[in-house]
Amino acid sequence: MGGSSNTTTSGGGGGGKDRDKGKGASVSFAEGEKVLAYHGPLLYEAKVQKTENREDEWRYFVHYLGWNKNWDEWVASDRLLKLTEENVRKQLELKNQSGDKTVRTGGRSAQHNPKASNADAKVDKEDTKGLVKGKKRKNQLGVEEKERRSSESLLMSQFPVTLKKQLVDDWEFVTQLGKLVKLPRSPTVDEILTKYLEHRVKKDNKISDSCAEVTKGLRCYFDKALPAMLLYKKEQKQYKEEIKGDISPSAVYGAEHLLRLFVKLPELLSSVNMEEDALNKLQQKLLDILKFLQKNQVHFFLSAYDGDSKGADGAKGK
Repeated sequence: MGGSSNTTTSGGGGGGKDRDKGKGASVSFAEGEKVLAYHGPLLYEAKVQKTENREDEWRYFVHYLGWNKNWDEWVASDRLLKLTEENVRKQLELKNQSGDKTVRTGGRSAQHNPKASNADAKVDKEDTKGLVKGKKRKNQLGVEEKERRSSESLLMSQFPVTLKKQLVDDWEFVTQLGKLVKLPRSPTVDEILTKYLEHRVKKDNKISDSCAEVTKGLRCYFDKALPAMLLYKKEQKQYKEEIKGDISPSAVYGAEHLLRLFVKLPELLSSVNMEEDALNKLQQKLLDILKFLQKNQVHFFLSAYDGDSKGADGAKGK
């Protein structure tokens, strides 16, 4: 959820005060109260829906405002902060430190404006026709909101749990341990998408035009979005050292950064006018690629990063 990523429903950034312990302790947050909740490294506005005392510890069932209900979860009090001006400032500071532009406040994305989203991601619609094709519709704002909910419900609700854990490990390596992915990666994003097409050929005895268009569009999205929204601040220097001339990020980076793109896709797709049926079909194809990443997780992803600015020695993908 939100951010290069950090997306487990069980992990927590921590950062609150001592937990409420003991059955005699008062509840720090009331049902129906709006709060700020840690999810990975960032704070998101949420609403407490239930409270419960489990094993002498108060826990709270929260709904992240603006996110699909599939992200609802039970959290301890050290994951929550009161919704005060001081804590809102802390939320913004964490967003700025991580370089994340999608932290949600008040149930809205900082990039809820489609034009601002496109400018930030520097994704040229002409370059991404292969990934997103659809007809313009009337009542644009209502349609875009409907499509945003649709894309989130499909992609985020079915996001593989093991890949969520991968995203959190990725965040910890870079932001907490100061380690980077060794570049160039093997396999690269280009090679992974080629392997996916080969996988589809073996499974279907053919490759459909739509499948080829989606992978082509995904590659284009990755190349455009990487420098704008997929890198942590600590990775910026490495990017400038590795990506020069006409070298494409998809020919240098690998599964770690490709996975971060999938967290951003719901927001990117919300800025594109598509028929609902076409959008649903696109989501299914993207989910199939996610499942392919999960199936090959051991081979595609590093098990450890390195500490210098050039990256790290690690397990290479096969």
